[in-house]
Amino acid sequence: MQELIRRRRRSGFVGRRDELALFRRNFDLPVDDERHRFVFRVHGNAGVGKTSLVRELEQAALERGALTARTDEAADQVPDVLGAISARFARQGRPLKALDRSLATYRRRRYEAEAGGAAPGPGPSAGAVLTARAGLAGLGLVPGASVVAAAVDPDQLAEGAERLRAALSARLGREEDVQLVLDPLGVLTPVFVDELGRVAAQVPWVALFFDTYERTGAFLDRWLRDLVTTDRYGALPANMVLTLSGQGRPDPLGWPAAEDYVAELPLEPFTEDEARQLLAAKGVLDEDVVRDVLRLSGRLPVLVSTLAGSRPATPKDIGDPSATAVERFLKWESDPVRRSAALEGALPRRLDEDVFRAAVTGDAAGLFGWLRSLPFVQDEGGRIKYHDVVRAPMQRLQRTSSPQRWRAGHERLAAWYALERAAAGTGAEGRWRDEAWREPRLEELYHRLCADPVGAFGEVLRDGIEACRQGTVTARRWARVIADAGEDANREPLRKWGAACLTALAAEHRHGVDVLGMMLARPELTGEDRVAVHIARAWGHFRSEAYEECLADHRRALTLDASSADAHHGRAVAHRALGDHPAALADLARLEELEPGRPRAPRERGETHRRAGRYAEAIAELDRAHGLDPGDALVLGSRGQAQAQLGRPAEALADFDRALLIDPDYGWALVRRAHVRGLLGDTGGALGDLDRAEQLSPSWAWVLGERGDVYRFAGRHEEAVAAYGRALALDPGYAWALGSRAMALAELGRTEDALADLDHAVALVPDYAWAYEQRARLHRAAGREGAALDDLARAAGVRAGPAVGLPRGPLPADERDPAYPGRPPEPGPTPRAEGTDRDPRPGG
Repeated sequence: MQELIRRRRRSGFVGRRDELALFRRNFDLPVDDERHRFVFRVHGNAGVGKTSLVRELEQAALERGALTARTDEAADQVPDVLGAISARFARQGRPLKALDRSLATYRRRRYEAEAGGAAPGPGPSAGAVLTARAGLAGLGLVPGASVVAAAVDPDQLAEGAERLRAALSARLGREEDVQLVLDPLGVLTPVFVDELGRVAAQVPWVALFFDTYERTGAFLDRWLRDLVTTDRYGALPANMVLTLSGQGRPDPLGWPAAEDYVAELPLEPFTEDEARQLLAAKGVLDEDVVRDVLRLSGRLPVLVSTLAGSRPATPKDIGDPSATAVERFLKWESDPVRRSAALEGALPRRLDEDVFRAAVTGDAAGLFGWLRSLPFVQDEGGRIKYHDVVRAPMQRLQRTSSPQRWRAGHERLAAWYALERAAAGTGAEGRWRDEAWREPRLEELYHRLCADPVGAFGEVLRDGIEACRQGTVTARRWARVIADAGEDANREPLRKWGAACLTALAAEHRHGVDVLGMMLARPELTGEDRVAVHIARAWGHFRSEAYEECLADHRRALTLDASSADAHHGRAVAHRALGDHPAALADLARLEELEPGRPRAPRERGETHRRAGRYAEAIAELDRAHGLDPGDALVLGSRGQAQAQLGRPAEALADFDRALLIDPDYGWALVRRAHVRGLLGDTGGALGDLDRAEQLSPSWAWVLGERGDVYRFAGRHEEAVAAYGRALALDPGYAWALGSRAMALAELGRTEDALADLDHAVALVPDYAWAYEQRARLHRAAGREGAALDDLARAAGVRAGPAVGLPRGPLPADERDPAYPGRPPEPGPTPRAEGTDRDPRPGG
């Protein structure tokens, strides 16, 4: 037991248990088992622990009796790799003597050939040697010679190769030596494969590990691929396993049918538990220190280990790992222009070529293609994004090493995004709904906060008011800007405030009201800003059907500014939702005084009259609104519904058609048009409209309810019952759908099921007069006159009282200003005429 424990603690290795377990299990599988893998590919960003894992994988192989060898960038051509493998095998008592002899001959003949090219007298000329080197460079045999190879004309290469072969024959004598110099892989690799077969027969496994593949893959990948997937060099022993480890993701097209024999081991930063385990192993236990190490390191293993190495006792003892991290990521890049471009490219949250040109200075503008090829850069469909564990230390290094350059870089990007935003040409009223304006604005705010966190915060808050009015999705993106800027600029107040906003916005049903409440406590807001916050919060309450809270916020806004047209408008809509039409009309009268000649007041007045059942007055006001704004689809939709309620189906269809030409995705108008088409017998047209409406809003129960009605009035009662059932599955409290399904069930002769639905409907809505009347009809048909009279009495009592006697369904449909983001949930289908089996809900 003690030995096992010591072995597990041997190197302090932490994490990667799944990867190690997968690798170990592979040795338990017979080589002819389809689950067995012959190649493992480890890949991940710099510092993620690839080399440490490769060492553990090698140790796991040794524990299974494998003969192992591991190479890295120290070998920069295939013959050197072969030499390193042979030396490692020899230290384990399995020398590859034939390969060693061939390698010694190769090195000697290669030296003679190259030295002879520079010497006077017989032998290949310097140009021939240059050509030979260019040819060898193409095989990855001459490090640093790829530029030379690219510069040599193919005809010159062929002619020079012939001259070289002749010259080498004269100098070296033996043809096999000439071939060895000209094609070392073709000569050495079969010897290597034969030797592998010999030693593999003497051991359970052979395991080869090729580390830093991002460097060595340039000359190893094609050779290894041929070695594994072809018979070009002979057959490899079946008990051989290769592991390739590098930064970049493997090319999915590089190795044919790789899924049959390759196992991928992608590495991400440590989980928090793994990072804490490593810190504990190094004696770092103080919770404040641990939290700071986790934040500064991004849980990148190399940085966690580096920060823990000094055993910090307090957060102040923790060093800044940024320089170490950046050096790891740019280890192979010595060009200062490229290094600077990589650092400056880390300033934006996302990059395309235009943003990159705005971000970099000096001669780096043309380096986007190079940047895109780096292993820590992720392609996102035309844009690129740095991996977080890379971008964070690059940001931190720039911020701490040169605060002025950091600020200037973010100011430069903010100005560039401001120009992009202006180029969108969006007017003030609809700009937050326009992605072409919204996206550059959010990035501009991020860079302004990074450059000047204190000075820019007020401007960011003001934008947040409108972002919250757009809905929680847009509001979350705005809050993420604040949280990201706080993290990247190392401003704890911003970080915390952004995180608090994101937490509050996680509650979708709150519609941003909590974040708007947080804004009211901020001293950066002006009186005008506070009016806007109250109005935005009122709309959030409205969306939640919290109408009294909605009215309260509008009252607060009007207390601060009695002439706020937006507050009068919003309060009118809230009054209307509560059925207080006189109060709504009073606010709309004041609205028209404040903004004469604008269509908003007549539009809302027309809708208010329509909901009050005054259809002719509604049409008159909506005609005024349409004259002021012919492109408002909401006006046409509302007028079309008023026409339908007056029994004018042709005029109604004309208005719905025009509304849908303006806004093809106007779901409310689609369902209303479907209803009119259904009444006119156009069942196919009605169902087509409902299909489109359901595609737009699959969660709208009322669309399925209307579908049920179309089927029902077409005599397709089974399909009607199914549609009502789907509506009730989405909204079990949908009393209207229960009543309508009862009618379809009755037509099918399922009277008891119909009565059960009506019982359920009146249990949900005790004042549902229409349902009592339909239940009375069914009782009477079944000979239960007493029960029928009781229901008729209930219905009469309801109708005689102050209530309308109808189920309170979802929110009215058109309760929104064009500035109000998104339509509220839609109401149930609308009436035909009194005295039918159709629920006569007004105002639908």
